[in-house]
Amino acid sequence: MKSKISLKWSLLIFGTIAIVLSSVIIFFLNFDLPVQAPYAELALLASGQTSQNPIDVKPVGFIENTALIKQVDPELPIHLKIPKINVDAALEHVGLTPQGAVDVPHGPANAAWFDESPRPGEKGSSVIVGHYGWKDGIPAVFDNLNELERGDKLYVEDQRGMISTFVVRESRMYGESDDVSSVFGSSDGNAHLNLITCEGVWNKTQKTYSNRLVVFADKE
Repeated sequence: MKSKISLKWSLLIFGTIAIVLSSVIIFFLNFDLPVQAPYAELALLASGQTSQNPIDVKPVGFIENTALIKQVDPELPIHLKIPKINVDAALEHVGLTPQGAVDVPHGPANAAWFDESPRPGEKGSSVIVGHYGWKDGIPAVFDNLNELERGDKLYVEDQRGMISTFVVRESRMYGESDDVSSVFGSSDGNAHLNLITCEGVWNKTQKTYSNRLVVFADKE
C-alpha cells in the first residue's frame, strides 16, 4: 500500500514539474527580445520625434549610416581670430532676414559668417559680420574693428582645424544709401574676406547705427 502511494505522489510531482517547464518554454518562445529596441528608438529620436521610453544608446555605425541624420560639413568656418584687436570669437552661421538684410550674431561676443557668401578661403568675397557698441557698455566683438590697418592679419578656422590667413587691404565706411555691391562680389578669381560692423550715430527709433564699416582682406 505504501509503495503505491509513493508512486502516485512521484507521478504527480513529475507531472507538475513538466507542466511548469513547458509554460516557461512557451513564454520565452513568444516573448519579443529587446535586442532591436535601441535601433528603433534611435530612429525616432533621429527623426525629431520623441517616445515614452527614450534609450540612451549609441551603437557604433548606426547614426553615421542612417539617412535621418544630416552630415556636418567639416569645411564650414567656426572660429575667427584677429590678434591686433584681441578678437578670439566663435563663428555663428547666418543668412538673410525676412527683410532681405544680412542677419547678425545672437549676442555681442560671437561673429557670424554669412552663409550665402563663399566659405573663407574659397574664391570670391566671404563675409563675416559682428556687433559694435553693445548696450550697457558690454564689449562687442567688433568694437575695435576701426583700428585694423593695411597688413594686419586675420585667421579663420574650420571644423577640420584648417586655418585660412587673410591680410587687411583697406577699410571703408558706407552710408545707408551707398552702393555696397563691392562688399559681396568679386570677379578677380581670388579669395577675399570682408568684415562688416556698425559705426556712426545710434538711431533709437530704428535701433541701428547710421553707417557700416567694412574691412577688406585678401587671402595670404
